[in-house]
Amino acid sequence: MESSRCKRIAVLASLLVTVLASCASATPLHAQAAPAKAAATAPTAKAAAVPAAKPPELVPFTSAEAQQRLERSHHKADFFALVNQFESQEHMGNCGPTSSVIVLNALRDSSFPGKPVDEALFPAEYRAGLPPSMTPVMPRYTQGTFFDARFEKVKPKARFFGAPAADGSRDPGLQLRQLHGILLEHGLSATLRVVDDAFDAAIVRRELLKNLETPGDYVLVSYTRAALGQPGAGHISPLAAYDAQSDSVLVLDVNPSRAPFVWVPMDALIAAMRTKDTVENRGYLLITEGAKPKTPTASRAPKRVQ
Repeated sequence: MESSRCKRIAVLASLLVTVLASCASATPLHAQAAPAKAAATAPTAKAAAVPAAKPPELVPFTSAEAQQRLERSHHKADFFALVNQFESQEHMGNCGPTSSVIVLNALRDSSFPGKPVDEALFPAEYRAGLPPSMTPVMPRYTQGTFFDARFEKVKPKARFFGAPAADGSRDPGLQLRQLHGILLEHGLSATLRVVDDAFDAAIVRRELLKNLETPGDYVLVSYTRAALGQPGAGHISPLAAYDAQSDSVLVLDVNPSRAPFVWVPMDALIAAMRTKDTVENRGYLLITEGAKPKTPTASRAPKRVQ
């Protein structure tokens, strides 16, 4: 009797072990739903792993390819006049003033009435030894003379160099709209284009190409370096040429110590302009001589841009 009971217990124990093993190997209901959930979240995980977009290919001006592009270009009317007056920016944030004085000097030769003379270029301690009739400095727009009364009418010089406003906000450098106002104060004819999301890229192309094939007018572009894979942030420089075969434009970078002159794909430059600056998107300025050029004493103040 006792032996028979032990045998039944042994059989029941064996069955219990089998059932438990079977349950352990079975997939629970909540685990069966997991693959569907994982599949639903998989695209997010995959998207997060996608590498950043490859920066556009920039061709340095010193390369053989860059020289070939310039040689075959049919849109380089501005190149020689700009290069003849080119200078690099003297300090950070001075890209707008530097680009402007290059264009001003390209438009106006030394006979232009009211062209400034930067006395700071010749040391004062050596002037006493010069003949009284000698003027050692040539009339020329410089980065120093750009910060004159016309500049102050649009933006206080202190604000340009980073001083806070009454509310504590800071706005160092120049926004494109501010630069536009200063060039108008110089008596130039300047058209401002803000390349926001609604601005047609076809219009940008058409206007830039027309400008680059026409003598006597110039274009300054405001863009972010990061979009071109360059170190730095917002920047302003002149355009000098367009090559149709490569669909690229030549940027005369006014900070060559950081980045050389480069050929940039047109679409990449438009994308770099279609980025947010302090209060609005970046863009470009189309510049020609004004009908009635102004002197500093005859200028009128536009609305100040904060």
